[in-house]
Amino acid sequence: MTFKASVLTLYPEMFPGPLGLSLAGRALEAGTWSLEAVQIRDFAEDRHHTVDDTPAGGGAGMVMRADVLAKAIDHTAPAGDPRPKLLMSPRGKPLTQARVRELAAGPGAVIVCGRFEGVDQRLIEARNLEEVSIGDFILSGGEPAALVLLDAVVRLLPGVMGNAVSGEEESFENGLLEHPHYTRPQEFEGRPIPDVLTSGNHKKIAAWRRAESEKLTRERRPDLLERRETNDG
Repeated sequence: MTFKASVLTLYPEMFPGPLGLSLAGRALEAGTWSLEAVQIRDFAEDRHHTVDDTPAGGGAGMVMRADVLAKAIDHTAPAGDPRPKLLMSPRGKPLTQARVRELAAGPGAVIVCGRFEGVDQRLIEARNLEEVSIGDFILSGGEPAALVLLDAVVRLLPGVMGNAVSGEEESFENGLLEHPHYTRPQEFEGRPIPDVLTSGNHKKIAAWRRAESEKLTRERRPDLLERRETNDG
């Protein structure tokens, strides 16, 4: 089954962008996944192709119109399309590796890229859009966030990564940050590779990596440890 991604955007020329390179690009060329960028303005009916209007109640900026976006979504994902409909939004639920894995196991995704001050709430409710955030910061639009989401998903599709284990031993997969990595030369500017990693003792190596993961997580992301302990409890 090919993972099918449809991105609704005012800037279709931003796609595939970096997704056309490296692992994602090779998988796109091989047909492991497909990508279509849909121009939202094509569904506006006035001669100026207007997609936004002033916010009800006043305020700064503009809001993307529900009627135009509804037509774009319905054309791209007609009734019966099983793909989840996502809206990239800073107020959305934070994207997690667990959600990325769920998306990668599915048929694809319809991704709406917001612009201006946001999207009419009635459209979000009427089309059951899942609001997704990639972090606590603001971007100029949803396109960069959509690229991030798709990159995270595509690399998990079967056959995309050369070594499937690579995707199982990364940060967030087990609730911890990933352990440090080393490679040749044996010594760099007076800093050697930790002896345990060249010992050949796989049990000790696994224990060292686990301990380092826990140490890094405790220092940098204690919230992950707290969440892990809550889930275990």
